[in-house]
Amino acid sequence: MSLWPPWRGRGEKDPMGGPSQLPKQDYEALQERCLRNGCLFEDSSFPAILSSIGSGSLLRKLPPRLQWKRPPELHSNPQFYSANARRLDLCQGLVGDCWFLAALQALTLHQDILSRVVPLNQSFTKNYAGIFQFWFWHFGKWVPVVIDDLLPVDEAGQLVFVSSTYKNLFWGALLEKAYAKLCGSYEDLQRGQVSDAFLDFTGGVTTTINLAEAPGNLWDILTRATYSKTLIGCQTYLGSERVLENGLVDGHAYTVIRIWKVTCKRKPEYLVKLRNPWGKVEWRGDWSDSSSTWDLLSPKEKIMLWRKDNDGEFWMTLKDFKAHFKLLVICKLTPGLLSHEVGQKWSCTVQEGRWEKGTTAGGRMKSHQARDTFWKNPQFLLSVWRPKESRTLLMPCSVLVSLIQKPRHRHRNRKLPLAIGFYLFRMSQLFGDQRKLPREFFLKSHPLSLPEEFLREKEVSQELWLEPGTYLIVPCTSEAGQESEFILRVFSRKHFFHEIGSSPKAVFFKEIVDQAEGHEKFFKYFERNPEINAAELQKILNQLPWSGLEGTHPLFSLDACQGILALLDLNASGTMSIQEFRDLWKQLIHYQVVFHKHDSDRSGCLNWGQLRAAMKSAGIFQNLTQDGKGIYLQKPEWLLMIMYS
Repeated sequence: MSLWPPWRGRGEKDPMGGPSQLPKQDYEALQERCLRNGCLFEDSSFPAILSSIGSGSLLRKLPPRLQWKRPPELHSNPQFYSANARRLDLCQGLVGDCWFLAALQALTLHQDILSRVVPLNQSFTKNYAGIFQFWFWHFGKWVPVVIDDLLPVDEAGQLVFVSSTYKNLFWGALLEKAYAKLCGSYEDLQRGQVSDAFLDFTGGVTTTINLAEAPGNLWDILTRATYSKTLIGCQTYLGSERVLENGLVDGHAYTVIRIWKVTCKRKPEYLVKLRNPWGKVEWRGDWSDSSSTWDLLSPKEKIMLWRKDNDGEFWMTLKDFKAHFKLLVICKLTPGLLSHEVGQKWSCTVQEGRWEKGTTAGGRMKSHQARDTFWKNPQFLLSVWRPKESRTLLMPCSVLVSLIQKPRHRHRNRKLPLAIGFYLFRMSQLFGDQRKLPREFFLKSHPLSLPEEFLREKEVSQELWLEPGTYLIVPCTSEAGQESEFILRVFSRKHFFHEIGSSPKAVFFKEIVDQAEGHEKFFKYFERNPEINAAELQKILNQLPWSGLEGTHPLFSLDACQGILALLDLNASGTMSIQEFRDLWKQLIHYQVVFHKHDSDRSGCLNWGQLRAAMKSAGIFQNLTQDGKGIYLQKPEWLLMIMYS
């Protein structure tokens, strides 16, 4: 199983600023055009020809006389998706993409997460035009992928790649085609890791546990994971996907779908339930479908847990699981999962960066000589604070850092990913000039955290326990001169995060610098008070100059500030952080510009016609209720009502 990361299809501007390979395709417009013209959509950017399947070994696996057909040609009653069908109904085809399918099957255990990737209102009846759309999280942004529904089939009309045990369901086959388009071709799905697909399905942070070195509380980790918003997969030791005597497949990915503690011979036994993406071939050891160990359970437990079906699903003990599987992959949608902080509100900050040969590709820290280039790597300043409700506790703050590299070729397996990692340093003093820390800093400083090894993976992450204070994060490749783009994400309860070399005023608070004419009082205020209450918010808002708006200075009442704080205070601390204020300021500036644009007579008030035009311009109050008599208020819309009430 390869560690190579996925890539995309063809054409549009990438959110990272580099060229992407996905075309700009408007799903609604294309569907409407096909319906108007009475034709079915054919995707010229991912056509129904062999080049979309690949150009190498996969072509040799294809059946003779391969055809491309649409689901209505393959079944008399095709359905896109059925909530009544058994969730784990997908089976792997000729593509060696067990890693993709194992992740996808984990996705089906969470309907709300699945519906973000797979819009479930698509069908082969209402407004059917042979066009479908799926969504993937790609390097900091959700991107749509549009496809036609022409699928590769053999001479008998059987799907060549992913299929469903329900022969009339096609969402899995169509999603695989969309992912193949994103990655370059079907052949580009041949190798990969479960963690790659988890990231593309959710934007969550993946944690990989080497089961040979598993922590003693592994069962507790699995318990919290199965009862939280997580996706769980696992992988056997590397191999050629051959079936071993014990029924497991080497070099193969599986989905963890359930855990259960039973009582056996008056002692607890810890069981893990897995599914093989093939939809068949199962474990043959203890607690397998044919094992006599089931007779040791009470009749009630046996009836509840035991099923004898050749469906690829099986139970095994936690001990056997640790012995026969190499990796456990947990995709966390709540970053506090592994730190006993489940349910706490976390904030996330994302920064984009680039390693460029000769300027910012400094490589890892090897020796004093190597540090001549190490300091050239991008440098990010991180300030960590305890939330207000935790300030009486002396425990360190939990911070999750995720580094994701961008693939270097539109076909995901054409170029190996770089080996990447990041260093963490404690800052004993602040550098006011906001320039990169010089070589001398790294000669004198020892990293607080450093990579045990540099990994050739799309994402590397680490959970850190940090005392409140200021830190430096330096992401890098294993060797100097290696080029790539990356995104760096930081999750914590309270933090401030920006790249050195472009000050926080330019990165996080560009709007404030522009509108407040370089007013420094605000920044100094937040340096003294990492969090502010409603009265302090009122003071700041009423003191800042609002230049360039050609109107009277807005005055904020204490009631209005209390309402704003209640709206934006995600962790119910009663205070606002610097990141939360940044979001607030951006929205206030936007609405002020819109207001003054439509206040044509400079009266300081909007009449009904002007107000309606301003709302349309701001793109608010558009969400009608089902009966059309009311609206759903989103956060910016409620904020606007507070401002002008």
